[in-house]
Amino acid sequence: MSKSISKAPGWLRPATEYGPLLTFFTVFYTSGKELITATGAFMIAVIIVTLLLAVWRQKPPMMFIVTTVIVLVFGGLTLWFEDERFIKMKPTIVQCVFAIVLLGGLYFKRPLLKPLLESAWPLQDRGWWILSWRFAIFFIVMAALNEAVWRNFSTEVWLNFKIFGILILTLAFTALQVPVFSKYKKDNTDGDGLHK
Repeated sequence: MSKSISKAPGWLRPATEYGPLLTFFTVFYTSGKELITATGAFMIAVIIVTLLLAVWRQKPPMMFIVTTVIVLVFGGLTLWFEDERFIKMKPTIVQCVFAIVLLGGLYFKRPLLKPLLESAWPLQDRGWWILSWRFAIFFIVMAALNEAVWRNFSTEVWLNFKIFGILILTLAFTALQVPVFSKYKKDNTDGDGLHK
């Protein structure tokens, strides 16, 4: 019985990743582009997804936990004060948190990208240091861009930037790191981490 409960269905992961976002978009465009209404629907969807993960005893990734807490805090402020500025500032806060965490890890000589991504990208420590610095700077730039967009453009323009612009820029930035992945890949090193 417990085994069947803990085995998550195939749709749970895509529902976790895309369900709240699709809910947000659907409500935004069907409610006459009401951002506050869409924010409320998004928060409900996030809570439902969290409950589904608990039902199937799935441990959510740390990034999901952090972003969920921030969504609920800033979404709650948006609904309480009926002020769109709070939810528009959320990406800024998220990006700043990521940057601070990475920079803090480097300060304490722990490149924190390594434990998160090592299974996908097996790199030498030098590679993780370089990537941590670069991603920290990238997150700071993205936080500044979010502030510039929401303060100077319409809600719809900001929303499309938040969903599509940030995604495209992140993918492009990650693609530019391919030389680092190639140079510091563990497969190309000997035991002490130096190139052969």
